[in-house]
Amino acid sequence: MELVEFAQRVVEANGDGEVHTVGAAVRDAQGRMFGGINLYHFTGGPCAELVALGHARAAGARDLTAIVAVGDTGRGVLAPCGRDRQVLLDYHPGIRVLVPAADGIRSVSITDLLPHAYVWGEQSAASDGALCSAAMQALHFHRSYLDAVRTGRKTTTVRFRDPVETGPVNMVFELDDEVVLSGVVTQITSKSVAELTEADAVADGFRDLAELQDRLRFHYPDIKSTDDATIVHFRLTR
Repeated sequence: MELVEFAQRVVEANGDGEVHTVGAAVRDAQGRMFGGINLYHFTGGPCAELVALGHARAAGARDLTAIVAVGDTGRGVLAPCGRDRQVLLDYHPGIRVLVPAADGIRSVSITDLLPHAYVWGEQSAASDGALCSAAMQALHFHRSYLDAVRTGRKTTTVRFRDPVETGPVNMVFELDDEVVLSGVVTQITSKSVAELTEADAVADGFRDLAELQDRLRFHYPDIKSTDDATIVHFRLTR
């Protein structure tokens, strides 16, 4: 309950009801508590739990034993999202998570909270017997683009200061229930914002270049016509 109260104090003191709406707290083996608050953003801004993990690491904590998230406006304890569960399992497999239950708040091991978990990265034995792994890259989209991608109206995305590589990609759409589509980045080209064309706009799922320019300014308020933009060409694989 001390951990819950700590997380609640974090969100009550620092929440704004729009971007920062969830507080989290993590405890290490020495009993120290570290807080975090979420940073909502359509490109996949971190949940409060992940911020708390980063805070703990920055403060020198290594052996983390328990974590909890609390929503603002009296929403109480919140269960972690799927992404957070995977991160917790990958990096802190011994941690326990406080979750809401019919009879109150329960402490659950992360392995029980994420049964039959996905093992990220294809692992293969190298010639020297060492193991090497490669994680799938993710490309985050605003929720409004889901239908255009699914129907094939949108086959490119123009990005600014957002490194992307060719190859397999998980396309993540930031809805209330996160949607992930499997795809592949087939080509990456670069040109200045001023050099973008009507054809670029149509391939990106927009009516015309003016609409594309408007959306770029919406997503990247500090973008300038002289800045280089990256055009990411992709296709769905299923």
